[in-house]
Amino acid sequence: MQLCFNSLNHTMNLFATPNDTERILFLRKELNRHNYNYYVLNAPEISDRQFDDMMHELQELEERHPEMSDPNSPTQRVGSDRSNDFEPVTHKRPMLSLGNTYSRGDVQAFYERVAESLGGEPFDICCELKFDGLSISLLYEHGRLVRAATRGDGVQGDDVTANVRTIRTVPLVLPEGLDYPEEFEIRGEVLMPWKSFERLNAERERREEPLFANPRNAASGTLKSKKSAAVAQRRLDAYLYYLLGDGLTAQTHYERMQQAARWGFNVSPTAKLAHSLQDIYDYIDYWDEARHSLPFATDGIVLKVNDLRQQQRLGYTAKNPRWAIAYKFQAEQAVTRLLDVTFQVGRTGAVTPVANMEPVLLAGTTVRRASLHNEDIIRQLDLHIGDMVRVEKAGEIIPQIVGVADVAPANAAERGAAVQFIKTCPECGATLVRYEGEAAHYCPNDTACPPQIKGRIEHFISREAMNIDSVGPETVDDYYERGLIRDAADLYRLTVEQLMGNDGTRRRSAEKVIAGIRRSLDVPFERVLFALGIRFVGKVVAKTLARRFGSLDALRAASLDDLMQTEGVGQAIAESVLRYFADERNLAFVARLAEAGVRMEAEQAALQSTALAGMSIVISGTFARHSREEYKALIEAHGGKNVGSISKKTTFILAGENMGPSKLEKASKLGVPLKTEDEFLQMIEG
Repeated sequence: MQLCFNSLNHTMNLFATPNDTERILFLRKELNRHNYNYYVLNAPEISDRQFDDMMHELQELEERHPEMSDPNSPTQRVGSDRSNDFEPVTHKRPMLSLGNTYSRGDVQAFYERVAESLGGEPFDICCELKFDGLSISLLYEHGRLVRAATRGDGVQGDDVTANVRTIRTVPLVLPEGLDYPEEFEIRGEVLMPWKSFERLNAERERREEPLFANPRNAASGTLKSKKSAAVAQRRLDAYLYYLLGDGLTAQTHYERMQQAARWGFNVSPTAKLAHSLQDIYDYIDYWDEARHSLPFATDGIVLKVNDLRQQQRLGYTAKNPRWAIAYKFQAEQAVTRLLDVTFQVGRTGAVTPVANMEPVLLAGTTVRRASLHNEDIIRQLDLHIGDMVRVEKAGEIIPQIVGVADVAPANAAERGAAVQFIKTCPECGATLVRYEGEAAHYCPNDTACPPQIKGRIEHFISREAMNIDSVGPETVDDYYERGLIRDAADLYRLTVEQLMGNDGTRRRSAEKVIAGIRRSLDVPFERVLFALGIRFVGKVVAKTLARRFGSLDALRAASLDDLMQTEGVGQAIAESVLRYFADERNLAFVARLAEAGVRMEAEQAALQSTALAGMSIVISGTFARHSREEYKALIEAHGGKNVGSISKKTTFILAGENMGPSKLEKASKLGVPLKTEDEFLQMIEG
């Protein structure tokens, strides 16, 4: 959540810029980043409302400045949730997104546009709940489920059939004798009910794993799991809301969904036909309150013109159907008193202010604490101790203070003390620093500040890093307080005798801990690299760097240019890697890990051939026969080298569909040849 308001604060600072060109470029960059966070990483940094506000602003600016038109602008495409772990699927009919609004005025404008476009012809609107999950397309042939695909970029998605088969509300075979056509497609939303979500987060908390922020992220992460058994255990659900096919007889959307319900599909019973604008408002008002009693998360209402022939007449924009719109509910707010503000130090040294408040019921749960994120947010809110503050839940889950409802006491001159950001670390007393371009303050004392030390060790032992499951945060805290460890390398020097106690009663648990530590020596190099905790080097970047350089020695010797030639590695990441290895303390830490037997180089896969020996190859575009990751592996298996950007040293570009125009231009300018997918496969097969 801290990243959420860092980004929001940066956005707010740029609202005042007089330069529309800079603003357009900034919004495009930010929206693309947030699209990736939301659809691919399932880790949104900002709320839907903040995202939609930024998108609307960009649309308005682009309308005022047609000279800034760009086919790659976020306003021209649907956000993607593609993953390289699944086979790509091209949708027979594009899966477009809906335009969003939070305003009744926009609902009225939509209704009036429809009426005008239909020339006064009577029409009904089908009102449905907007499910907060992951869009899915189910294809049936002869009454049997043959394919399930995510929306992806609207044109191409991921084949998740094996995982969808585990969802009990999705029929695998339809009853015989019903009036369904030989082939049809039904679309809907895969979601995680509240009960499943709460049970999953409780399990993750027991295992000391990061919690999912909301059911939507949990459902998306689950559906993208590589193990169908794990998907089945999480008890996903699916609600279907749109039926397509050439052999369907019903001529209205509502009738089609009633047909689907008769065939055995899980169709929401809350859909209702509205014959007037007031009917729509009544539906919105009812569910704005009643949604809190639903067994699943919903964030709004979807309005669709009911008659399918009228839908066809109204048509589509490049991104949205003109016959449908989504109205989103305002986040629920509550008012409570600010008691005090405390400050927490995280693993990276970032200091986060936390508001402590009088308990208040908000969206079904009691809220006592909320993050204030950074100094700029505190200043913007003008908070004083004792103020009555407005609190809302971003995405219905995470509490945040959005403003002051009333000062206390009523005389503003007698308000409590203004909330001030601290100057020194609350844990070690070091003077805090704020780096250029950063919204957060940091404690620079990374070698002696206890939360940072313990936080780095906890990161090192986590499941996605070294996976030392016999040691948890409480154990790390105990070992640290007893003086047994001061960094993660000390774990490999622990003995059973040190851990079992003087009376020997804890020998069995001590042996389990030592065994878990020894097993971590088998962890592959890419996870070791992630475990080091180099700033900005997450799982994906660690894997990329491990594949690119092959060993820690090679990575240490890499120059800034070498690092930035790696796909997915920009200047910030490259400079962070260089800073890490320029610190003698880090080099000593890595040396002790290597001495303990931790893997410091990747296992070399056996070469299948030398067909690409000495060649530097750039991959660009999308492919039909293999994913980009699979092509990277093939290049290395045949002796080639993957590079991230085009230069005079590039041998050729493996070019798929939708290759970026800038790369095409650069390749032409430098005379770098392009090879198609088929040409490349012929090279290595030969």
